[in-house]
Amino acid sequence: MADVKSIREAMLASLPKETSDFGATPDVKHLYVPPAHIKALRPECNLVIGTRGVGKSVWTAALGSVELRRVLGASVPELGNIDVRVGFAEAECIDNYPDAATFAQLLATGYTAYPIWQAVILRWLAPDDVPRERWSETVEWIKTEPENLARLVQRANQSFADKGRRGLIVFDALDRSSQDWQTMDTIVRDLLRTVLWLRSYPRLSAKVFLRTDQFARPVTDFPDASKLSASKVELIWTRHDLHGLLWQRLINAPAVCGEVLKEIYLDVVQSSPVETEEFRGQLAQVAKRETPEQRQLFSSLAGPWMGSDKRRGVPYLWSVGHLADGRGYTSPRSFLAAIREAAEDSLERYPDYPYALHHESIKRGIQKASKIRVDEMAEDYPWVRELMRPLAGLTVPCEYELIVQRWERDFPKGPSTVSSNSLPPQHAKRGWDGIREDLLQLGIFMIKQDRRIDMPDLYRVGFDLGRRGGVKRLSSA
Repeated sequence: MADVKSIREAMLASLPKETSDFGATPDVKHLYVPPAHIKALRPECNLVIGTRGVGKSVWTAALGSVELRRVLGASVPELGNIDVRVGFAEAECIDNYPDAATFAQLLATGYTAYPIWQAVILRWLAPDDVPRERWSETVEWIKTEPENLARLVQRANQSFADKGRRGLIVFDALDRSSQDWQTMDTIVRDLLRTVLWLRSYPRLSAKVFLRTDQFARPVTDFPDASKLSASKVELIWTRHDLHGLLWQRLINAPAVCGEVLKEIYLDVVQSSPVETEEFRGQLAQVAKRETPEQRQLFSSLAGPWMGSDKRRGVPYLWSVGHLADGRGYTSPRSFLAAIREAAEDSLERYPDYPYALHHESIKRGIQKASKIRVDEMAEDYPWVRELMRPLAGLTVPCEYELIVQRWERDFPKGPSTVSSNSLPPQHAKRGWDGIREDLLQLGIFMIKQDRRIDMPDLYRVGFDLGRRGGVKRLSSA
């Protein structure tokens, strides 16, 4: 068995420094498909919902890659005979879909979002048969040539049928299409209407990845929207999914580092990872499920307890539970960031500790992951940081009235004065109660049975609020 220092260094070599791929195609070695996500990847699933960091953009990029679709085909055989186009995403591609400024200009000109999305689809299906110099030309053609539009889409459908294949167009990062909620609602609603229109062609389908708060808006208030909602899948990572993802990355670490970690895996699972063309190692089923073997794998890295005895908690449970948001969901991005920080902190602070992850380092990993999560939240919802800043130093759980007092002190004219260069709070017009509703929906706030406001460690630590006996807030760490 390798020494602890080598194990820590191997973990650092295998876990990502960056917490986001920024829309880039993921490395095939890092592709991990939780069983619950298989349904979301199937072509017939039109609507996929998830919070930030759960994999929406990863799956968009993976579906758009011929190589990764081939790998995903082992879990989702339907992807073996499919051609994919990305119809909107974080990475701009003006020839394939309009960016936010172009979308705004088209809407300001008087076009609705419905023909704009049809234009995106038609540029994919019949690129040589429609004007493509400017998006306004394509959209105008869509509006004036409804019969030709139908014929071209029907021809494309038949072409896929003749080849024994299917066509799929994928839409993601729709929060980047507008900075106004009403406009956003219109864009998303008309996209979902367009997806429903496409369903009438058996060989063509569309998949839309939406943030949870976007789907909570009135975007499905149109006839037959229930047909889309029936296929909806929510991207959730269970505890065993996260631990499976961790070990998939560990055993595929580069060169000698991977061998060091495979030795631990072999000692626990009693079988070597399965070698494939794409992976240096794939996990056995017992390492993907919540089994004694999976628990023992993490115990071999972190020990049995979060301290001197069982009263302090079990690292296998503790490391995931303290990274959950207010709805109980933990993202893979936060989990991997916390484990990497724990390995680095253990290497620096606890060279003589017998396990790779010291329990105090795991707590510092939670702190680091919380800071990252808060920064990510500020990117998507800049107003959240503004509203949480007055609450720094509070101890939760606390009375809601105490929170309102601090907000009123810093924003005497109400929540409408909170600055935001992106989508503002959804329910600001309802006053501070509306802000509370938004924060509950985002998983930042929780309400206890006695009606006091609580916060999960994932956000509490990074926003610098305290809790008696909990993970220390950043300013006091």
